[in-house]
Amino acid sequence: MLSTKAMSLTPSPTMAIDSKAKEMKSQGIDVIGFGAGEPDFDTPVHIREAAIKAINEGHTRYTPASGTQELKEAICAKFKADNGLEYNPAQIVVSNGAKHSLFNALAAVLNRGDEVIIPVPYWVSHPELVKLNDGIPVTVETSDKNCLKLSVDDLEKHRTSKTKALILNSPTNPTGQVYSEEELKAIAAFCSKHNIFIIADEIYEKLVYDDSRHISTASFGGRIKELSIVVNGVSKSYAMTGWRIGYTASSPEIARVMGAVQSHAASNPNSIAQKAALAALEGDQECIRVMHLAFDQRRKYMYERVKAIPCLRALEPKGTFYLFVNITETISKTFQGQRINDSDDFARCLLENRNVALVPGTGFGSANYVRLSFATSQENIIEGLNRIEAFIADLE
Repeated sequence: MLSTKAMSLTPSPTMAIDSKAKEMKSQGIDVIGFGAGEPDFDTPVHIREAAIKAINEGHTRYTPASGTQELKEAICAKFKADNGLEYNPAQIVVSNGAKHSLFNALAAVLNRGDEVIIPVPYWVSHPELVKLNDGIPVTVETSDKNCLKLSVDDLEKHRTSKTKALILNSPTNPTGQVYSEEELKAIAAFCSKHNIFIIADEIYEKLVYDDSRHISTASFGGRIKELSIVVNGVSKSYAMTGWRIGYTASSPEIARVMGAVQSHAASNPNSIAQKAALAALEGDQECIRVMHLAFDQRRKYMYERVKAIPCLRALEPKGTFYLFVNITETISKTFQGQRINDSDDFARCLLENRNVALVPGTGFGSANYVRLSFATSQENIIEGLNRIEAFIADLE
């Protein structure tokens, strides 16, 4: 018999839609994809060149399991400059992407049956990573009134004697919302009071817009810094998704446990990718500004355009490159006899009939929403939204 735990995992809806869209494209069908969870930019030249140099200089052997000393020092410098956080290299664990970092963090703090609070909507892997580490995901519904963000009242209602951790993602995938300093301080005070770990997924840190500001709960210091495991990486900020470098900052004790877990599970992160990540953190940061500007322009266009389409509602994204769209008004409508019961039906019908791929909200815990990524060209955004508008107009 196969593993019950492994069999309980839910396949990623992002991958399912992407697979179907790629199959259609291979058949010559003109598909517009809004499913991308990665920047549509190439990795900057100076980062690629650093990797090539590393190969040519023979940096192709094992590194320390938790990452090279030079990369850890660069990460510490980044935390100090960007977040006002003081860490030393012994508190940094470099992993094979931020997802691996999240896995390590949960492995380090969870025992069988421990509960982890996860706000809904959540990133698709958050509950599954908890399950893989023998924890119990406690999903907490949020409301439009609070911009789909978790409140202390929500925490009060769902905390039990088994609550061990909270996964807090800001800027948030899939909603694009950013927690304010006031909101974070209230959550931090609650977690400090009840000794709840905050696993802070901050991978979209550099993609924040308008007057919003990214703040790490660990920057409040004291007990909450000890309880915070900050998760970040280079994938979204530097268009390095395939390089697979994430990292955590935590207390020395937690870092030691995570390092031990990783040493047995994966040996070490890719040696060449570590050199590339070092170049990313220490090199010219203009590449971030260029991507940020492009995403911001697309964000504004997509939000205003979707607002004007009947039956669709959306919160203005303050971070990431996603727009989370409420499709409740389309539920129970039909398209050429096909009934729409939830976002899975909406996404399938849209892809099959208008050749537009987006991600249904069911995988994020929100069956009446869909996620659109603006990590694609302005031309694709315009054409894709034209098709969605035509699709909505044909609903009965």
